[in-house]
Amino acid sequence: MNTDSLTDRPDAPDVVVIGGGTGGYSTALRAAALGLRVVLAERDLVGGTCLHRGCIPSKAMLHAAELVDGIAEAGARWGVKASVDAVDWDALTATRDDIVARNHQGVSGTLARAGVRVVHGSARLTGPRSVLVDGPEGGTFTARRGIVLATGSRPRTLPGLPADGRRVVTSDDALFAPGLPGSVLVLGGGAIGVEYASFHRSMGAEVTLVEAADRLLPLEDEEVGRHLLRGLKRRGITVRTGSTLTGTELLPDGVRATVVTPKGEEAVIEAERLLVAVGRAPVTDGLGLAAAGLAVDERGFVPPADWSRLETAVPGIHVVGDLLPPPSPGLAHASFAEGLLVAETLAGVPSRPVDYATVPRVTYSSPQTASVGLSEAAARARGLEIKVNTMPLTATAKGMVHGQGGIVKVIAAADGAGGEATGAVLGVHLVGPHVSEMIAESQLIVAWDAEPSDVAQQVHAHPTLSEAVGEAFLTLAGRGLHQH
Repeated sequence: MNTDSLTDRPDAPDVVVIGGGTGGYSTALRAAALGLRVVLAERDLVGGTCLHRGCIPSKAMLHAAELVDGIAEAGARWGVKASVDAVDWDALTATRDDIVARNHQGVSGTLARAGVRVVHGSARLTGPRSVLVDGPEGGTFTARRGIVLATGSRPRTLPGLPADGRRVVTSDDALFAPGLPGSVLVLGGGAIGVEYASFHRSMGAEVTLVEAADRLLPLEDEEVGRHLLRGLKRRGITVRTGSTLTGTELLPDGVRATVVTPKGEEAVIEAERLLVAVGRAPVTDGLGLAAAGLAVDERGFVPPADWSRLETAVPGIHVVGDLLPPPSPGLAHASFAEGLLVAETLAGVPSRPVDYATVPRVTYSSPQTASVGLSEAAARARGLEIKVNTMPLTATAKGMVHGQGGIVKVIAAADGAGGEATGAVLGVHLVGPHVSEMIAESQLIVAWDAEPSDVAQQVHAHPTLSEAVGEAFLTLAGRGLHQH
């Protein structure tokens, strides 16, 4: 075993990062680029959940689902005589795994070229500046400048119903379960649950989606959830909102679940697979927080004492990614930004705190949703005077071509006399095809406190879906051609 236990050793690291997911490796790469000596400890594969079990493999599968849906639309709507004879599950998963493998090679190669020392093994804190990594490459490492905790999260499971990878699965193993089920019960109507419900429906499964809240995507604008619900139902997905799971029974080839509806009625649902998507929990077990003088909060997070530096109450120990409580949203792209902030802080480089209000949120279902900034309800709860405009995507020719419906909803401050929208744009919410690729413009609009009149001066390409965004702002600025 190697021992780098003395900070005055010439090869002692400046920074030790525990966890090689998006937050961890972005911290390591940026710190190395700033001239710091970095050790990155990872007990599994660099890239973490996002690369190996979450964001990347799921979006690869959702792309395949989009192809299947496109073939169905071709025949039903466009007169293109085509059909899906079968889905070759082995070929599909081989393509997915190849994409993941190539991304993993890319991340590993980038870390190596940057001079980051990757140490494989389980890491735990042994003091406020020391980390012990178990494994043949490990040892004790004492960081000159600081330690970064980036151990991520794991799916929450149901008490008494552990995932078996076949009948009961979580978001970590749903895509790796054997074959395509004929029926799926998805528990949880957040982004993960909606995406997996959408994928399985595209692949021909009968899908029931159960959400305890009174609407899908309960953290999003209410109108987003309403339009998403409409789109999923149109695709044949059974959605039960305001419903709770009260009992489950494992069957030889599936699961039988009892669900209580908002009216108090019991419904029994049988499915080949139960997909549990009820959130994720921070991974801190075995991390040795107490040895460094740290503790988790009541929800299991490691809270920072200083959000501007993401530094804990123990100087020199920083946190990124899913270990952070709200307002950090637990999204991979947010952890990238957090990694940059922490690396620059440790290097003594001025860095702006992460502006969580301008982090975009995307659900890659069909239809997709994408949002940034405040919802209408959140803006009103703050006592703000606002002006709201909602524009259907079908108000544009390209929206008619796609034929999936959808909306653009803009919330702006009403600072002018008569309630005109002359203040900053507070939030933008999109539902429809490919809106994940449209949210970047709105992110800049909200982040830069642009006003509707500022955006209304910009010309959007025709014909595109983004014209609906431009038209929504034209209307708020009093120049709209299609008033809604």
